[in-house]
Amino acid sequence: MHSKKEKIEAFGEFLDVLDTLRVKCPWDAKQTNESLRPNTVEEVYELVDALMADDTKNISKELGDVLLHVAFYAKIAEEKNQFDIADVCNQLREKLIFRHPHIYGDVKAENAEEVTQNWEQIKLKEKDGNKSVLSGVPSALPALIKAYRIQDKARNVGFDWERPEQVWDKVKEEISEVEAEIRAGNSKAMDEEFGDLLFAVVNAARLYGVNPENALEHTNRKFISRFNHIEAGAKGMGKNIKDLSLEEMDQLWNEAKKSEN
Repeated sequence: MHSKKEKIEAFGEFLDVLDTLRVKCPWDAKQTNESLRPNTVEEVYELVDALMADDTKNISKELGDVLLHVAFYAKIAEEKNQFDIADVCNQLREKLIFRHPHIYGDVKAENAEEVTQNWEQIKLKEKDGNKSVLSGVPSALPALIKAYRIQDKARNVGFDWERPEQVWDKVKEEISEVEAEIRAGNSKAMDEEFGDLLFAVVNAARLYGVNPENALEHTNRKFISRFNHIEAGAKGMGKNIKDLSLEEMDQLWNEAKKSEN
């Protein structure tokens, strides 16, 4: 591993390269916040893919790509005399110190749960912080992640079930309401009730210490792996997957499940 001095030098050399490219490379020179934004989203998802795969080599690579975007936005702002990468680092340092009074102040926090609760209270008191508990949840977040963050923020100010097992009555209630609207054929109400059911299931996962986004992604990947096995099995039989019977598909699916154990 590198020393602190080596890390600072590496970061400085990286910034030098970015400065050069911004002047000499036609593509880099024409980039704006608007043109970079879609690429930034893609880079973050590529990092998430690497993290999910626990691919150390690619995690390092994708972190570099995300860092490039952070520095690039700061460079564009510097050219407009708005702020630069030093301002970004300084503001982050100050925020971290301010939000960790149990390290840099006299507040006590014995565990991660207390740290999180303190953090939410501190953010509400910050001069430029969020005006309400839930206003800090980005509106552009995917719905599943947003539901989890909304519930987590509400929990931090005491709005939560007293016991985790209480949530199951709510889940069952929402299932009944979905079934009732399906029987009634009310498509608008079905949409609303399915949303309520999903929100309740996310809540249940949170209460039992499961991140629903990660859990669902694990299931997505598991399904893809098993379905790919069905496709490969069909090809081995000289068939198209659409020509397989449901019984044949189930057999191949079960083979895939056994191979995972």
